[in-house]
Amino acid sequence: MADLFSKITGTILLRPYVFIFLLIYLLAAFSQIGWKKTSLFLLIGYLTAFFSEYSSIHTGIPYGLYHYIPTTQAKELWIAGVPFMDSLSYVFLAYCSFATALFLFSPLYAFRRELFILDTPSIRSSFRVLVLSAFLMTFLDIVIDPVALQGSRWFLGQIYYYPSGGVYFGVPLSNFTGWFIAGGLMIYFLQKIAKRQVREDHIDKFFYKLPWGSFLGVFLYIGILFFNISISYMIKEFPLAIVNTFYGLLFLALCFCSALYKLEKVLPADLQEHIEKYPNGRLAMLMGNKTFMEASDGSKDLHEDRGQGQDRSV
Repeated sequence: MADLFSKITGTILLRPYVFIFLLIYLLAAFSQIGWKKTSLFLLIGYLTAFFSEYSSIHTGIPYGLYHYIPTTQAKELWIAGVPFMDSLSYVFLAYCSFATALFLFSPLYAFRRELFILDTPSIRSSFRVLVLSAFLMTFLDIVIDPVALQGSRWFLGQIYYYPSGGVYFGVPLSNFTGWFIAGGLMIYFLQKIAKRQVREDHIDKFFYKLPWGSFLGVFLYIGILFFNISISYMIKEFPLAIVNTFYGLLFLALCFCSALYKLEKVLPADLQEHIEKYPNGRLAMLMGNKTFMEASDGSKDLHEDRGQGQDRSV
């Protein structure tokens, strides 16, 4: 028991950035889908990631064959030859990819200097969100994996290698195919879990009140992306850093243009459906019944009179 506690402590101390990302995931998911469903996906997502990794290090399916180097096995928690923190990281990578896909496919609404993602159960469970989420998760790995492969040059440490190398900065293309497949499976489970909001839990209501709660997953995605871009500069892998920077700036431009466009196109029906489906959400609590009725019947501009100081821009 003492050895297990020591390894759990070592896992946190060796990988503090992983647990910072995990904490942000918990806050983001609590505020969007509730703590019960967040906890359920933490378990299901971890198990899905673990079995995909266990399969790949033994059979090469789905990521291609790679091997972990057990240099830290005595210091941190490993399970059946797989570092615990590695499979755990898949969970918040999947969630933030899902949250970002919701942002890109859902209407946006500006209210009291805050943006709200007007997602609905039908959007959360849609096939297009599934595909885009899996792509966004794979896109993150395109940036992450070549940096992680150089772990001996930064504080990650050298924890794995591909015996046959790879064409993309040492990473085989099969790895990205595997991420799309495994990521898609995780997102499918998340869609089933997140389709409907938990309404009865008083604990959830606290987290639903977090400012910018619906955007925390998007912020997490951006944070992970640029964390790895900064590492590529830190280790002086400049060709990789330049390519990753291009990816990052392209992604930000897409998000910015998407937000500007959707703010101008939001309809009263979008607002009405979101609030009806998620009446405990932060937006519903901020607006109140009067504002909701005014917006839903179209009798007033959805963003109210600009002259009264309501913010309509990003």
